[in-house]
Amino acid sequence: MTEESSGEGWVVFAGIVLGIAGIMRFFDAIWAWSYHGALPSNLQAAIFGHSLNTYGWVWLGVAIVLVVTGLAVQTRSQVARWTGVVAGSIGAITAIWWMPYYPVWSFVYVVLGVMVVYALAAHGQKEPEGWVTEQAAASQARPAASSSM
Repeated sequence: MTEESSGEGWVVFAGIVLGIAGIMRFFDAIWAWSYHGALPSNLQAAIFGHSLNTYGWVWLGVAIVLVVTGLAVQTRSQVARWTGVVAGSIGAITAIWWMPYYPVWSFVYVVLGVMVVYALAAHGQKEPEGWVTEQAAASQARPAASSSM
């Protein structure tokens, strides 16, 4: 079975999107720690509390989880697969809350989150069906060679 038909591209896509989302959260954390001005009036109702410092720490934690998950998805880690499904779901759901403030970006985040969930749920299994690994191919070749003697 070829890589294209096994859904490998979807898994790579999901890992890249998770990694990019983690990098974006890292920059959000830096912004939250360095911003000292007044929040725009349209964002005052969108955040919880009055300090962005807490958001900086939360976003840093989320950034680390997303980047590590994105890298681990590339190795077909099942823990990373399900962490990515949860992260994509939470990302899509929480983006809906931002719709009144940033409708286009929120919609893009929802779509990307749903695509990550699809990629990992549908194509993130350990080894795609019909995909013969090098180890399995070697073990299949040995009995054939020994029976011809």
